[in-house]
Amino acid sequence: MVDIAIFIALLFVPFAALAGPPFLTDDPEPVEYKHWEIYVASMSEEQHGGVSMTAPHVDVNYGIAPNFQLHVTTPMEYINPPGRPSHYGYGDTELGVKWRFFQNEDARFLASVYPLLEVPTGAESRGLGNGDPQVFLPIWLQKGWGPWLTYGGGGYLINPGHAHQNLWFLGWLVQRDLNKYLSLGAELFYGTAPDTDDELHFGFNMGSIINITEKHHILLSAGTDIIGPTGFYSYIAYQLTFGPEKQTGPAQTHLPAGRFSPGPL
Repeated sequence: MVDIAIFIALLFVPFAALAGPPFLTDDPEPVEYKHWEIYVASMSEEQHGGVSMTAPHVDVNYGIAPNFQLHVTTPMEYINPPGRPSHYGYGDTELGVKWRFFQNEDARFLASVYPLLEVPTGAESRGLGNGDPQVFLPIWLQKGWGPWLTYGGGGYLINPGHAHQNLWFLGWLVQRDLNKYLSLGAELFYGTAPDTDDELHFGFNMGSIINITEKHHILLSAGTDIIGPTGFYSYIAYQLTFGPEKQTGPAQTHLPAGRFSPGPL
């Protein structure tokens, strides 16, 4: 679940807005009530001989109430466009609220909405920000069975500004727990062009979640466009999950993409 905001920022608009680390598609499961997940991460993208990346970005999620999650992402961004000067600095800030409005525990089916706001805190003149606020309005669905998990959905990005245009993002993912330490997943995604002179993106991404302990996790992914200008993009993160313990045992922390808790090691 990478931030789709940052993904669209990197992939579509020079650092714009939206994901579920380490994947571009998000999952509908909010962080458990009074629990935290904190990511220190970097996303990178190569396009037309240029490179864009977050170096790093910090992603914080908190379970503010049952079925509700608050979200903030603060990125430091680096861009190196072909034939132009490179820049490094603070980018656009992402704020969001995830609301799980439906859950069937017997069927392991979830549904959530997750509106995101991109606040234009980055310098547009240096390519570090969009220059205008952006709003992403998605819906995400999830179904689990045995060690398998599948989720996806999409939404509409309101993308104001000169030469910008609103866009759709769609993604779907399948993921499997190999054991309590390792999960692997693969996804397909599609996004319409964010600018009048840009191209659409249709690509795939593969990733893994490594549970070092109950609280410490490593997340990795890499992919490319099948149709579109992006030759390669990647994601790497360290994730810390924690919260109050339940009286009956260890807290069941929310891992990326609705992952299980491996239990104390």
